[in-house]
Amino acid sequence: MTKREFLSSLRAYLAHLPQAEADERIRFYAEMIDDRMEEGLSEEEAVAAVGTAEEVAAQIAEDIPFAKIAKECIKPKRRLAAWEIVLLVLGAPIWLSLFVAALAVVLSLYVSLWAIVIALWAVFASFVACGVVGVAVGVGTAIWGDLLAGGALLGAGLMLGGLAIFLFFGCRAATKGMVRWLAAGIKRCFLRKEAV
Repeated sequence: MTKREFLSSLRAYLAHLPQAEADERIRFYAEMIDDRMEEGLSEEEAVAAVGTAEEVAAQIAEDIPFAKIAKECIKPKRRLAAWEIVLLVLGAPIWLSLFVAALAVVLSLYVSLWAIVIALWAVFASFVACGVVGVAVGVGTAIWGDLLAGGALLGAGLMLGGLAIFLFFGCRAATKGMVRWLAAGIKRCFLRKEAV
């Protein structure tokens, strides 16, 4: 892929960004390709070293605050004509109910995804509680004379405590991953490549 093709493709992916922001990023990557070509790489090798336009656009989308992207996408490109306003008002009973239904489906999916993360944290909390209770009851049972049962309860409590430690890191990673995935998904909705 040539530098010109890469930058043209990147511009198409960044079409929904503010114009000044897109121009700045495209200039940056043009300079990066030029620098690599000055270091002795061919044009195709320099472009390949930067990555694909889609990967670069995804990285740029992660770096730009969501508010800036949303502001640019929501801003109307032109004023509505009178007949368009009339159609919007007359069609409101249909499109508004469809919009509310679609919003309810999206919201239910969102809540379902977070329910999984909350369930993981609930399992973590139950492992911690059972571990603490198992150790306490195991020690108490061993002190009161039943060493075998006390040792078994103590071992089970320690095992659950160890599992809770491992589960904590998994729950934390799942929470961070969910936040990043949702944020990236929302940004991707705004940065869809326009049909060429």
